Amino acid sequence: MRIKNASLTLGAWLAGMVFFLPVAWMVLTSFHSESDAASNPPAFTAPLTLDGYREFFGTGGGPDPWPPLINSLTASLASTVLVLLLALPAAYALTIRPVRAWRDVLFFFLSTKMLPVIAGLLPVYLFAREIGFLDNIWLLVILYTSMNLPIAVWMLQSFLAEVPVSVIEAAQLDGARLPVVLGRVVAPVVLPGIVATALICFIFSWNELLFARVLTGVTAETAPVFLTRFITSQGLFLAQLSAASIAISLPVLAAGFAAQDKLVQGLSLGAVK
Repeated sequence: MRIKNASLTLGAWLAGMVFFLPVAWMVLTSFHSESDAASNPPAFTAPLTLDGYREFFGTGGGPDPWPPLINSLTASLASTVLVLLLALPAAYALTIRPVRAWRDVLFFFLSTKMLPVIAGLLPVYLFAREIGFLDNIWLLVILYTSMNLPIAVWMLQSFLAEVPVSVIEAAQLDGARLPVVLGRVVAPVVLPGIVATALICFIFSWNELLFARVLTGVTAETAPVFLTRFITSQGLFLAQLSAASIAISLPVLAAGFAAQDKLVQGLSLGAVK
């Protein structure tokens, strides 16, 4: 048994290192000069520098990263809030007060995620062009909301299934209407699940590239699109790209770290009775 536990522990550590080493290498590369970052074999003992970060933040004469970062933050936060406002009542209707054929409704939501994103890109582009909505951050908010809504409904439905119906019925007997029930009774009970859902929707919106790359230009450019500027016909700027990747990943990492207890609790909700 001890040998088995030690083997499992060693395997877990090895698996963790496999996933961690690329991130560690990217962090190290971000502190190298371009010549050292592009050397083959890699220069592990090369001198460290902040030139990549200076270039990313515009102090080295590069483009200003703050507008794309603000656009990504606006699109991600706004779409996440809209998703929660729409998904919580929908999940309530499918769980606490089930509609007819509610399982078919859930599988219909899931089927919308099976369509390849590229298949809907051209119709969305043509529609946005006709209504004059290209290069508009609110177009991305609408798209991200529609893209994340099905998975949010699925997640919240599983969390709401754990809410005792007696608690809701007691609130309704006291005269509480649906908005009060959702805001003051249901939401506090499933708060870990709401946080987990919000964090996942935020990450999906923050990392989305295809629609942002095609539907935006200068005004609504997002952070992932800004990253593609470091891959040019002049070459691949590894140090700058690594520094930009680390800087753009920090908001998501900070959000995950701040909500890690709620995230773990939410994702494991209902797993153990």
